[in-house]
This record gives sequence, C-alpha cells and structure tokens, in this order.
Amino acid sequence: MAYTMTPTPTGPVGSQYCVCKVELSVCGQNLLDRDVTSKSDPFCVLFMEVNGKWVELDRTETAVNNLNPAFAKKFIIDYHFEEVQKLKFALFDQDKSSMQLYEHDFLGEFSCTLGMIVSSKKITRTLLLGNGKPAGKGMITIAAQELSDNRVITLSMAGRKLDKKDLFGKSDPFLEFHKPGDDGKWMLVHRTEVIKYTLDPIWKPFTVPLVSLCDGDVEKLIKVMCYDYDSDGGHDFIGEFQTSVARMCEAQDALPLEVECINPKKQKKKKNYKNSGIIIVKSCKITRDFSFLDYILGGCQLMFTVGIDFTASNGNPREPSSLHYINPLGTNEYLSAIWAVGQIIQDYDSDKMFPALGFGAQLPPDWKVSHEFAINFNPTNPFCSGVEGIVQAYSACLPHIRFYGPTNFSPIINHVARFAAQAIQQEAASQYFILLIITDGVISDMDETRHAVVQASKLPMSIIIVGVGNADFAAMEFLDGDSRVLRSYTGEEAVRDIVQFVPFRDFRNAPKETLAKAVLAELPQQVVQYFKHQNLPPINSEP
Repeated sequence: MAYTMTPTPTGPVGSQYCVCKVELSVCGQNLLDRDVTSKSDPFCVLFMEVNGKWVELDRTETAVNNLNPAFAKKFIIDYHFEEVQKLKFALFDQDKSSMQLYEHDFLGEFSCTLGMIVSSKKITRTLLLGNGKPAGKGMITIAAQELSDNRVITLSMAGRKLDKKDLFGKSDPFLEFHKPGDDGKWMLVHRTEVIKYTLDPIWKPFTVPLVSLCDGDVEKLIKVMCYDYDSDGGHDFIGEFQTSVARMCEAQDALPLEVECINPKKQKKKKNYKNSGIIIVKSCKITRDFSFLDYILGGCQLMFTVGIDFTASNGNPREPSSLHYINPLGTNEYLSAIWAVGQIIQDYDSDKMFPALGFGAQLPPDWKVSHEFAINFNPTNPFCSGVEGIVQAYSACLPHIRFYGPTNFSPIINHVARFAAQAIQQEAASQYFILLIITDGVISDMDETRHAVVQASKLPMSIIIVGVGNADFAAMEFLDGDSRVLRSYTGEEAVRDIVQFVPFRDFRNAPKETLAKAVLAELPQQVVQYFKHQNLPPINSEP
C-alpha cells in the first residue's frame, strides 16, 4: 500500500523462523458442466511448487452434482513467512474411481502464493484453463485461518490457614496444577514458586498457554495440589481440590474465588475434619498471545521501501568491476538483494507501490549531492509498481547520475521513520514499515545513523541492511543489536533490536532463497514485539 502523509481512518514466536499451520477452505462458483446427463462432480487438488515441479499435497472430497461446491475437507499447510510458497488449486470433474488425474475432466485451475492468501485472508479469482483462458464463468474462493489456539491464561493464587507441616515452624507451600493425560493419569502442567514460612501464602501471578493447562477446553477438570516444600525432595502433601478454568474465571479482582483444600486421608480418619486450609483464586484472566500471522490475517500491511547506495566507491557502472555493473544476465548484487527481499514482502502490500530511494549521488541538472532522492526522479511520487518497477527504475537511473559520496544512512532512515510515526496516530496494528538499505561500504554518518535507529526503534519499522562487495562491514554488525543493545550518541538505548545486517558475499554461491531466509528471519518477531509492546491487538481480532 502506498503511503501518503494524510492520516487514514483506522505467536508467541518461539523459533527463529515464523512457522505455523494454516488451514485453507476452498469453494467453487459457476464451474464448467462436463457431464451430459447431470452436473459436474468436482473435487479440488492442491499442488505446491518444490524445486520447480508441482507436487500434489492433498485433495478434497467429491461434491456430487454441484457446480457451486463448498468443500468440507480443509487443506492444512505449514506457513513460512520468509519463503515464497507457490500453490496451485486445480479442479476436476470426477468420472471414474481412479486416482490418476488424467482420467478426470479438468475444470480449471488457479495459482498464487500462500503469502497472497494470508495477506488478504480470503480471495476470489477466475479459474483458468491450460491455455490461460478463463474456464467459462468458473471462480474459486480460498479462505485462510491460522490453526493455533493463541489463548493464554494468567492466574493469581493465594492460600489461607494451610496446615502446619514443619515441626518447628510453619509450612513452605507451593501449588501444582495437573490435567488428565491421554492415559487417564494426571499430568503435571505447572508448579508455582515456594513461599517460605507461612500458612497464608500469596504466589506470584503466572501465565501459561491455555492449551497446556486444559487442552483449550475450559470445562475440563484440572487438579490443584498443595505441598509443603522439603529440601530433600520429600515434599509433604497438604491438600488438593478439582476445578475447571471456567470455574476459576468466576474470580474477579473484587470477589476472589475460595476453594477448600482437602487431604482425603485426613478426611477419612477424622470425623470433625473440615479442611486443610483455603486456596484462593484471586484473579483468572484469559487473553490472546497474538502471532505474526494473527496480525497479517487481521489486515496489517507491510510497507516496503528500498534505499540504494550510489557512492563513488561502487565503481563506474559501465565497467564490469563496478558493483552497479549489470551483467549480460541482467543482474548484479544490488538487483539480487532487491529481488530476494522484495518478492516475499510484496505479497503483504495490497497495492504493491514501493518507494525506491537513492543516496550518495550527484543529480542533474545542477549536480548537487543528494542523500535521499527518488530513483524515478519524481520526488512527489517516488513509488514503483511492484519489484519489477523498482528494478526498471534502478536500471533507468544509472546513466543519469554521478556516483559521489559520502555514505550517509540517516536521511533515508529518518524519511521512512516520518511515515512510521504517522502510522502510530492510527492506534491500530495496520501498518509496519520495512526499509531495505543496500550498500557497499562504511557509513560516514555513524553518530546520526545510530541516533536515527534508536529513535526508529520506538516506531513500527525494521531496517534490513545488505552489504554488497568485499568491504569491511564491522560497523554494520554494530548496528545489528543481536549481541548488545545499540546506543545513540546521547546515551539513549534502542527500545528493541530493529536492524538485521547480512553480507551478500556469504550468499554468492547459495540458492537465492537462502538470502531471503537470512534477511527476513527476525522480521515476524520484530512485528509482533512492536505491536505487543504498544498493546495493539490485530485489527480484526475476535475478543
């Protein structure tokens, strides 16, 4: 989505890569009628491109006599943000009981990337025949849903008048939460900390995934056991009770839920046994721990900008030794980096209009140096249409500019930051900005750049730096705060790490997908981290 300066109305990521399961639902409309006496009996086959070949992943059931089928069977796929996952949906009219597709009549197909589906949440497209022409009026609708229960439960527990278990003191109580396992035995889910020397403990609030505590079923019985801690591991049993998440959720801050803690052995032996104390559920709240895919399915757009280094150290673009020299295959390291990152991010931007900026060159007609110019020479509209548009504008501008210097990053970082700062005013998780800077060398304005990055870390934006050529990139590693927190020259610390630096030379001989994976690996985490920090749920999230 192109951005203008006018305000518009408005997972936990554990592993390094964003992987989760997506469920795709498929419907057909106005399918071709291939049967003479009755209507078509369609089924849908899903293919994925693997090493340049279409591989069948799965197929739906057959809808009998139906030109507008809604298939009950769903396709389930692992989603990888940092990969281009090409899919093909092909519809056939079942004629025989054969598994061979050539035995059935072809009703049309549609190809796209998984990124395109999840960024729109639901798409309807024309079905095409093998010759690229429409399959009659046939359409296909594909809807995506993330398959994960992202609810978490936060419990705040206390005890009162628990049994005294230590000879010379009080007890050292802790709680254990158990759920029924598949084998019918109780399975430990969570253990609180130990509170020393007290019969009236107040435990720290704790948060666990709802799936861990009760398999996502709030009515399921769970067992809470209370023990007195012993350093030799022989903890003394105080008492227990059974409850459910639904029951515990009745607890309000003003009105806690009190449950008797019972020791069944004591209960059997003593006639006047009442209980072994009271366990108090002070509060119980269920919230959602949103994932990257939740934000994307909720309608968040990734706004992509490219910044290209045109300083003299790149060499004369007409000479093969130059980093900007476009070889007979029509490429160079700058173009490879633009393609690798751009072809993935463009799926997440509805209008695919991307600003492309240059820095470090002298511009016609007065040959003044600029550190922030539109490479299409249209300052009021620096947008290029899709990644192809960026590539065309880049190739077209090379003969018209003079490479110069110095290598200043801060103007372009501040340029994107101005738009990201505007997005904050919408107070919704609607836009996240990504700046790709491709450079051949050492930063001249390190202090200003550090300051710009620290300020940008408070905004919905991330910076990807790809270093081309063989220069010393130590300063870039310094900006990429993986090992230590980045500080501005004023001493202010970055709120979060938003810079990812990758030297292109490490990927020269690797498949082109590997560069995209390395460069985009941290991005889903950075998006989630920012919106969570701002307490912003996805735009269209269910309560």
